[in-house]
Amino acid sequence: MLAILHPNTELNSEAYRQTMHYLENLPGVSLRVHEVQGASQRLTEIYLLGDTKPLDKDEIEALPAVERAIRISEDYRILGRHKDDNRQSGFNYNGVDFNQNNLNVFAGLCAVDVPEHVEIMMKALEENGQVCTRMGAYKPRTNPYSFQGHGKGCLPWVFEKAGKHGIKVVAMEITHESHIEEIDTCLEKLGRPTGVMLQVGTRNTQNFELLKAIGRQSTYPVLLKRGFGITLNESLNAAEYLASEGNANVIFCLRGMKTEAGQPHRNMVDFAHVPAVKRLTRMPVCVDPSHSVGTRQHSPDGILDVMHATAQGVIAGANMVLVDFHPKPEKALVDGPQALLMNELPAYLEDIQLCHDTWKKRQAIYKRLKDNATE
Repeated sequence: MLAILHPNTELNSEAYRQTMHYLENLPGVSLRVHEVQGASQRLTEIYLLGDTKPLDKDEIEALPAVERAIRISEDYRILGRHKDDNRQSGFNYNGVDFNQNNLNVFAGLCAVDVPEHVEIMMKALEENGQVCTRMGAYKPRTNPYSFQGHGKGCLPWVFEKAGKHGIKVVAMEITHESHIEEIDTCLEKLGRPTGVMLQVGTRNTQNFELLKAIGRQSTYPVLLKRGFGITLNESLNAAEYLASEGNANVIFCLRGMKTEAGQPHRNMVDFAHVPAVKRLTRMPVCVDPSHSVGTRQHSPDGILDVMHATAQGVIAGANMVLVDFHPKPEKALVDGPQALLMNELPAYLEDIQLCHDTWKKRQAIYKRLKDNATE
């Protein structure tokens, strides 16, 4: 069972103390408290774990600090919707909202190479009104002899340039828990000119010890990519690992499934699961068209496959796009052939906004249909 407290309940208030005293003395039940910071209010959720079937829902809701109680299913206990559309989805981080209704674009370098390219990328994002980017410092590779990323050596100038150009959130993949400390130490030393979203790559979706380590910290939100060879349910449970350790600020990323059936694309694009993930969980949903498609091929209409795939995800309600750009793809150290060009950025952003606006119009159509049916 889940007890949701009244918004902005103070943890030192009498109502909170009375509520916790009652809940802590329930036989066979343990508690886990999660705080969810939204754009305008803070919500406290108390998870009642153990033998909760005998509990009277009305009695829990009668406690002074409790707004409502929800019986939850076994799947995705913390991140799941549990048939309650009133639960808050998403979070606010470093002044940027991430939820199931809005859209943020993280265009940038798959792998950081030289300061000049980082500068060009971030300057272009600033000129186009963007406040988020992707920058790969730690790069897990299939081939042990391939470029593994500059690691902590590039963090100072990446973060400084982000601050210079008003970039508020940098999505950055990590492969070991020590990377969290390296990122945190560097940001602190620089006065935190930007923020970081820790990215869990598809290879680490079931690296449970890494997930636990990331979940134990609450400073940075997490972007979790779907595992390339496992079911959607298994990947969503990986996200639940993060939340169960304390960090529920998680975005779920669809990045294509590894299968020969996906050819000629790099992976089978799985963006039809955007609405499914939003129905099952409260997580914002990201799409990664670059690693799904993996090429710069285009159809006879002149539109790149990457752009078509992006449109499919956004028009289905995606809340974030993670996409590769590069000033000089021929010199990129990772995934150059699939990177979009700098002169394509304005058109790409315009296309994405068009698709997001269309999604909103589609919502309105079916809302009218539903409203008419209930009259």
